[in-house]
Amino acid sequence: MNYFLALMILFFNVMGSASTKSYKHSEEGSCNSLDPVAAGSVYANRLITSVFDTLYEYKYLERPFTLKPNLAKDMPRVSKDGLTYHITLKKGVYFADDPAFPHGKGREITAADLVYSLKRHFDPKNRSRGKWVWSGLIEGLDEWSKHADYNKDPEGLKPIDRYTFRLKLIRPRPHIVYTLAHGFSAIVPKEAVEKYGQEFGLHPVGSGPWKLFSLNKYQAKLVRNPNYRKEVFDIYEHGYQESSHGFTGIKSLHGKVLPLVDEVIVSFADQQSSNWLSFTKGSEVQYASLPPQQSDKVIAKKDPLQFHQKLTDTYQILPVKEFAFIYFAFNMDHPSFGNIPNNPDASKKNRALRCAIRKAFNWRHFIDRNFHGIGDPFPGIIPDVLPDYDSSLPKESIDWDPQGAKKLLEKHGWNKDNLPTLHFNSYVAPNIRHQYEMFKSWLKKISWPEDKIKLNLHKSFADYHQEMKRGNLSFYASLAWNLDFPDAENVMQLFYGANTGGGANASNYQNPEFDKLLDEATTLEPSEHRKQLLRKMNEMLIEDCVLISGYSRTYILLWHKNVILHPAPQVVGNIFKYVDVKPSTTKEKR
Repeated sequence: MNYFLALMILFFNVMGSASTKSYKHSEEGSCNSLDPVAAGSVYANRLITSVFDTLYEYKYLERPFTLKPNLAKDMPRVSKDGLTYHITLKKGVYFADDPAFPHGKGREITAADLVYSLKRHFDPKNRSRGKWVWSGLIEGLDEWSKHADYNKDPEGLKPIDRYTFRLKLIRPRPHIVYTLAHGFSAIVPKEAVEKYGQEFGLHPVGSGPWKLFSLNKYQAKLVRNPNYRKEVFDIYEHGYQESSHGFTGIKSLHGKVLPLVDEVIVSFADQQSSNWLSFTKGSEVQYASLPPQQSDKVIAKKDPLQFHQKLTDTYQILPVKEFAFIYFAFNMDHPSFGNIPNNPDASKKNRALRCAIRKAFNWRHFIDRNFHGIGDPFPGIIPDVLPDYDSSLPKESIDWDPQGAKKLLEKHGWNKDNLPTLHFNSYVAPNIRHQYEMFKSWLKKISWPEDKIKLNLHKSFADYHQEMKRGNLSFYASLAWNLDFPDAENVMQLFYGANTGGGANASNYQNPEFDKLLDEATTLEPSEHRKQLLRKMNEMLIEDCVLISGYSRTYILLWHKNVILHPAPQVVGNIFKYVDVKPSTTKEKR
């Protein structure tokens, strides 16, 4: 009898596993915490917005990016002066069941939970990576951080009743609603934070469509949250267009209850080549990006872009421009390349040095060798994926001009003997050594001594980022900024004076006029005047040669034909709930 029972249990386990509908995703980076205050990477944001709820989210398919209510009942009610926001939550939304709650049953979310979640970013002991999003913006919140008394609410962040809270700003910030769709604003329960303490990031408790089953440096596994509210997928409300999305099969998902699969397995692979191998096996990951070294096997023609028929017959393939950009930057506090206090002549000479390095940079070669040769660089700091991109900016700052660079060095008294050592600072990652060799060859063309061009690799991006915050490095190589929301102020804050000293302004750029223009621009709704302010700021950064910028990569994304999805940039957040796997290869559980 016991033997028969064991066989039956084994049979049902196997059948249960076979009937589980799984989606196997891949990312080119990993995360080690799903605590919203600690996780600042795009990979963590994707998982955080899957496990937790945010007040707002982006429509899955609509471009330009458009917000919609998620946990919020509707869009904010804003006072005429733009300073006070009232937001009401949906009723009947519950946290996932967890031992942190009495009897293990998740309780209803209230306005107090949102207030608590935002205050956590200003509690010094949490060392929040998202504090900068609201710092200096919400009335009394920065002052609250001096004591971090959770029994008191700052004036600008208060629950009005069980489901409504009030947000009071120090100055108008029309785009603050975007921050309430980011993983930093994810709503967490106090009970779980107190129960798990430092381990909360490994045992997150939210109200999203997924629960974290496991997390390590290789993989994250999400399983369906049985407490998740009924959410019906209206593809038209999300911006579905037959001409753009018809090939995906998403139309068949209209009217279905989300999420659509039972589990999501996310594999982390730093090496694109190993990710690609796993994808092409067919039985492992079902979604991947094309590594540059495999370009010829997939891309038949680059202009216009076409793919080999054999691959289009096997996979769904779509080129997608990332909602991010690559750039290189100088530390303006470093004496070798930056501004020298009380020494305008030395500062002017260093500016010429930075400009010469920028002229020596060969963007076309860089893109051809690293990113399939697809796309073009843009001048300044506002990438061409944003509405405020200015196509009329002069292209001189992105032109390869080694002769002009040599003349500039000579004009300002630079020679082989007095040129400083340039450290190509980065971290261990694919293609970085190759990028360094390219960069070194370009500098040698402008007579920079080879022994003064050094590679300095950190073990991880975390180590690299920490050194950047400390201001110890002179030059930052191959940086990538993933946009937190679809507006130019998100990139301009990278050079805002108040964000120096370990903040988002790793370049330690100080320009009072730049700050003044940004302070004004952030209070304005989109307008021609605002565009002109952004252009002036862009021109300042170009004129000061603060950075070498920039390029938004075009990823060639592939997924198996039995998977129904449409690739979305990281800013969209929780996309896994919209993914389905066809029953032709995976038996339906429901």
